[in-house]
Amino acid sequence: MAAHGRRTHHAAAKAEAFERALAQVSRRVSALARQSATELRTERLAMARAAKQSEWPGAGEMVPRQSRQGPELTPEPKGERALRNPVTEKQRAGTLAAGARRQAKRDSKRSSAD
Repeated sequence: MAAHGRRTHHAAAKAEAFERALAQVSRRVSALARQSATELRTERLAMARAAKQSEWPGAGEMVPRQSRQGPELTPEPKGERALRNPVTEKQRAGTLAAGARRQAKRDSKRSSAD
Protein backbone atom coordinates (compact mmCIF):
# COMPACT_ATOMS: atom_id res chain seq x y z
CA MET A 1 0.00 0.00 0.00
CA ALA A 2 2.85 2.40 0.78
CA ALA A 3 4.17 2.16 -2.81
CA HIS A 4 0.72 2.86 -4.17
CA GLY A 5 0.42 5.98 -1.97
CA ARG A 6 3.77 7.29 -3.20
CA ARG A 7 2.74 6.79 -6.82
CA THR A 8 -0.52 8.66 -6.26
CA HIS A 9 1.33 11.51 -4.53
CA HIS A 10 3.92 11.60 -7.33
CA ALA A 11 1.18 11.70 -10.00
CA ALA A 12 -0.62 14.51 -8.16
CA ALA A 13 2.63 16.49 -7.86
CA LYS A 14 3.31 16.02 -11.59
CA ALA A 15 -0.24 17.12 -12.45
CA GLU A 16 0.10 20.21 -10.25
CA ALA A 17 3.45 21.12 -11.83
CA PHE A 18 1.93 20.66 -15.29
CA GLU A 19 -1.04 22.89 -14.40
CA ARG A 20 1.30 25.61 -13.08
CA ALA A 21 3.39 25.49 -16.26
CA LEU A 22 0.24 25.54 -18.41
CA ALA A 23 -1.11 28.57 -16.54
CA GLN A 24 2.21 30.39 -17.01
CA VAL A 25 2.27 29.61 -20.75
CA SER A 26 -1.39 30.66 -21.04
CA ARG A 27 -0.67 34.02 -19.46
CA ARG A 28 2.29 34.57 -21.80
CA VAL A 29 0.28 33.62 -24.89
CA SER A 30 -2.52 35.94 -23.78
CA ALA A 31 -0.11 38.85 -23.30
CA LEU A 32 1.48 38.27 -26.71
CA ALA A 33 -1.95 38.04 -28.37
CA ARG A 34 -3.02 41.36 -26.81
CA GLN A 35 0.21 43.01 -27.93
CA SER A 36 -0.16 41.63 -31.47
CA ALA A 37 -3.81 42.75 -31.67
CA THR A 38 -2.85 46.27 -30.57
CA GLU A 39 -0.08 46.45 -33.17
CA LEU A 40 -2.35 45.17 -35.95
CA ARG A 41 -5.11 47.62 -34.99
CA THR A 42 -2.67 50.53 -35.02
CA GLU A 43 -1.35 49.43 -38.40
CA ARG A 44 -4.87 49.08 -39.88
CA LEU A 45 -5.89 52.52 -38.61
CA ALA A 46 -2.75 54.10 -40.10
CA MET A 47 -3.42 52.42 -43.46
CA ALA A 48 -7.07 53.56 -43.39
CA ARG A 49 -6.05 57.15 -42.64
CA ALA A 50 -3.49 57.12 -45.45
CA ALA A 51 -6.02 55.70 -47.91
CA LYS A 52 -8.65 58.25 -46.89
CA GLN A 53 -6.28 61.19 -47.31
CA SER A 54 -5.01 60.14 -50.73
CA GLU A 55 -8.37 58.98 -52.06
CA TRP A 56 -8.81 61.78 -54.60
CA PRO A 57 -6.87 64.87 -55.73
CA GLY A 58 -7.36 67.81 -53.43
CA ALA A 59 -8.58 65.62 -50.58
CA GLY A 60 -8.93 67.58 -47.38
CA GLU A 61 -9.51 70.87 -49.21
CA MET A 62 -12.85 72.63 -49.02
CA VAL A 63 -15.20 71.72 -51.85
CA PRO A 64 -17.77 74.33 -52.96
CA ARG A 65 -21.36 73.36 -52.29
CA GLN A 66 -23.00 71.88 -55.35
CA SER A 67 -26.43 73.02 -56.47
CA ARG A 68 -29.09 70.33 -56.57
CA GLN A 69 -30.13 69.16 -60.00
CA GLY A 70 -32.91 66.89 -61.15
CA PRO A 71 -36.57 66.59 -60.25
CA GLU A 72 -37.78 68.00 -56.95
CA LEU A 73 -39.79 64.89 -56.10
CA THR A 74 -38.95 61.30 -56.83
CA PRO A 75 -41.43 59.56 -59.13
CA GLU A 76 -43.87 57.06 -57.68
CA PRO A 77 -42.58 53.47 -57.65
CA LYS A 78 -43.84 51.28 -60.46
CA GLY A 79 -44.75 47.60 -60.67
CA GLU A 80 -44.06 45.40 -57.66
CA ARG A 81 -42.23 48.20 -55.83
CA ALA A 82 -45.47 50.20 -55.72
CA LEU A 83 -47.07 47.36 -53.74
CA ARG A 84 -44.24 46.91 -51.27
CA ASN A 85 -43.95 49.39 -48.44
CA PRO A 86 -43.76 49.03 -44.65
CA VAL A 87 -47.54 49.16 -44.21
CA THR A 88 -48.32 46.49 -46.79
CA GLU A 89 -45.46 44.31 -45.53
CA LYS A 90 -46.90 44.48 -42.00
CA GLN A 91 -50.36 43.60 -43.31
CA ARG A 92 -48.93 40.69 -45.30
CA ALA A 93 -47.08 39.40 -42.23
CA GLY A 94 -50.24 39.65 -40.12
CA THR A 95 -52.26 37.73 -42.70
CA LEU A 96 -49.65 34.96 -42.86
CA ALA A 97 -49.50 34.73 -39.08
CA ALA A 98 -53.29 34.53 -38.78
CA GLY A 99 -53.36 31.73 -41.35
CA ALA A 100 -50.62 29.87 -39.48
CA ARG A 101 -52.59 30.19 -36.21
CA ARG A 102 -55.76 28.84 -37.83
CA GLN A 103 -53.85 25.90 -39.31
CA ALA A 104 -52.18 25.14 -35.97
CA LYS A 105 -55.60 25.18 -34.27
CA ARG A 106 -56.99 22.74 -36.87
CA ASP A 107 -53.96 20.50 -36.54
CA SER A 108 -54.21 20.39 -32.74
CA LYS A 109 -57.93 19.45 -32.97
CA ARG A 110 -57.10 16.60 -35.37
CA SER A 111 -54.31 15.22 -33.18
CA SER A 112 -56.48 15.32 -30.04
CA ALA A 113 -59.37 13.55 -31.86
CA ASP A 114 -57.09 10.59 -32.76
